[in-house]
Amino acid sequence: MKADLDLVGVELTVVLGSAQMPIYKLLRMGRGAIIELNASENDEVQILANNHPFARGHVVVNGTRIAVEVTEMLKRPTVYSSETIAEAA
Repeated sequence: MKADLDLVGVELTVVLGSAQMPIYKLLRMGRGAIIELNASENDEVQILANNHPFARGHVVVNGTRIAVEVTEMLKRPTVYSSETIAEAA
């Protein structure tokens, strides 16, 4: 069973901040352009697994290495099936 789980791919994303801009401005940006975010390096980050939030944390810089320290695991949302709803009724 464990060997099967090793084959499951998970895409991790860390969100530090966001920015809004018109698409024409984005298309005019060149390589190396800087987009200012609405957050700083000390703000809490959101950690996503396959685009679903599952934890929060902070960015940790140690020399040339950058890491994310998980500070809080989020509760999994309850998933209701038609069978569960029928049993509750």
